[in-house]
Amino acid sequence: MNLKGILSMAIPLMVVVSFAQNRRVETKDVQPVQRFEQVISGHVTELNGKYKFRVSEVTYQPGGYVGDHNHAGPGVRVIMAGEFTYVKGDKTTVYKAGDAFFEPGDMTHRAYNRGNTILKVMNIEILPADFTGSALIPPQD
Repeated sequence: MNLKGILSMAIPLMVVVSFAQNRRVETKDVQPVQRFEQVISGHVTELNGKYKFRVSEVTYQPGGYVGDHNHAGPGVRVIMAGEFTYVKGDKTTVYKAGDAFFEPGDMTHRAYNRGNTILKVMNIEILPADFTGSALIPPQD
């Protein structure tokens, strides 16, 4: 195939990738604060330098939400205060302060504070070592 043929296939793909990267996840009254980030090193040598831990605290005001999204990596969510309404497909789960759950990151879901008090969620995620920015990404579906 000649250069013109390659470019005719590549340019539409670059536009789609660029569009996906520029899309934003809809949020309302949600404030994330990154608390810690460290590239992994230690006994599990196959992970060393390739991945990092990131810990973020996310505060949802009453009525706050995050629309359909995925995450850049897997993680554990710990509910620190309030009630967290988690919607994946047609299943809704309500987590309360003290609850924790694992999220693989590669599934579309939504999150809400349907209560009348502040909700605080601690996110502990594993991300590629060179990843920057928000781990909250538009759905990949």
